[in-house]
Amino acid sequence: MIDLRPVVYVIGLLVAVLGVTMLIPLSVDLWVGNGEWAVFLEASILTVLTGGVLALASSNGVESGLTLRQTFLLTTGVWLILPIFGSIPFLIGATDARLVDAFFEAMSGLTTTGSTVFSGLDDLPAGLLLWRSMLQWFGGVGIIVVAMVFLPELKVGGMQIFRSEAFDTDGKVLPRAAQIAARISVIYLLLTIACFVAYLLVGMARFDALNHALTTMSTGGFSNRDASFGAFQGAPEYIASIFMVLASLPFVRYVQIMAGHSGPILRDSQVRVFLITISVLVAVLTVFRVVVNDDHMEHAFREAIFNVTSIMTGTGYASVDYQLWGAFPVVVFFFIGLVGGCAGSTCCSIKVFRFQLLFASIRTQISRIYAPHGVFAPRYDGRPVSEDVLSSVMAFFVLFVVSLGILSVLLALTGLDFVTSVSGAATALANIGPGLGDIIGPSGNFSEINDTAKWLLAAAMLIGRLELLAVYAMLTVQFWRG
Repeated sequence: MIDLRPVVYVIGLLVAVLGVTMLIPLSVDLWVGNGEWAVFLEASILTVLTGGVLALASSNGVESGLTLRQTFLLTTGVWLILPIFGSIPFLIGATDARLVDAFFEAMSGLTTTGSTVFSGLDDLPAGLLLWRSMLQWFGGVGIIVVAMVFLPELKVGGMQIFRSEAFDTDGKVLPRAAQIAARISVIYLLLTIACFVAYLLVGMARFDALNHALTTMSTGGFSNRDASFGAFQGAPEYIASIFMVLASLPFVRYVQIMAGHSGPILRDSQVRVFLITISVLVAVLTVFRVVVNDDHMEHAFREAIFNVTSIMTGTGYASVDYQLWGAFPVVVFFFIGLVGGCAGSTCCSIKVFRFQLLFASIRTQISRIYAPHGVFAPRYDGRPVSEDVLSSVMAFFVLFVVSLGILSVLLALTGLDFVTSVSGAATALANIGPGLGDIIGPSGNFSEINDTAKWLLAAAMLIGRLELLAVYAMLTVQFWRG
């Protein structure tokens, strides 16, 4: 029998903290003289009390460490329970959202997916707009801690390869997680402040700059404008591109830089591959826009670098409807969204390091074909890769493809067309944001799809954000019998 008390205790504390943070949008609504502050007061009281009761009721079972199964439960439970309470302001606030829409929006926020069911954003109260952005910011720092502490411990999707770099927990998950979260949070906050100041310097209004700083550093993509980044053409697109890239690099490298060690980030192969990939794609699409779309160079380069970075990092901002560029860019955007950024960042999707390991494994197999008696081993960053890591990565790829196919079929069964079903499944599992087509494309949103599809997509956001296996493992009989 699994002792749930340590898990419930941590979740209760986090729920209570979430409730306290609701006082921030409450203060904003009070400051601007908006009566919506009462919504956040009610939501805050309910959330703090519930979280406090959960924590107090289970405090007698708190331990310094967690078992493997408790860690699985905690990882998934946090990302399932917090969106429930995060959705309360949407349920009782100015959006007057139904349960499915409120939960979809909160899940999209905390998983930093960025898909939205809300329209008329320009007219929503400031507090609600800020709360959407805050959810993404919390989700961004949360997923860094999960990726650096919990996923290596759980050996999910090959993440164990980063265990020593991500501050070896030595089986004591909770104390080490708190230490890492403290270090990461400081760096994350400093980068967010720098992003906010940079947006101000290029002419963005303070409230716009604040919201977009929160959702840029989290690579979330929520905007407080219906036009998304289309309302900020020009210099803000360059600023956003820079900080989206910074948010997509391994945060453990920033910790090392703060400690005076800049070498590791320069030697990190996934960082080099990520930056080279973005550079090549931007160059190709810039030339395509100039030659095929007859665009001028600066505009073509700006739209290429912004949209390539936005989609590949999973941020999901849209400055233009890139579906109008032609079939080639659309295909490029679809596939680069499945690549993602570096492990240990706020990025989502498959991640660069897994493609590196996949290609390394393929090269090894080809070498064995040409030299059957040779001894070959896949290598990553100059080190041999164990079979344990390789099998985890291959299992991740298989599960991702299978999940994408099953989810696409299920969405199609709800009545969605082919493009909406496939791109919707991809954007949810990879936590990208916009899909393709007239409904959920960069110029649309998810408000028009049916309720069943919304529930399916919300579940897929959770599964994708936690790297699939962390959730799927709990669906087996063996997990509960072990």
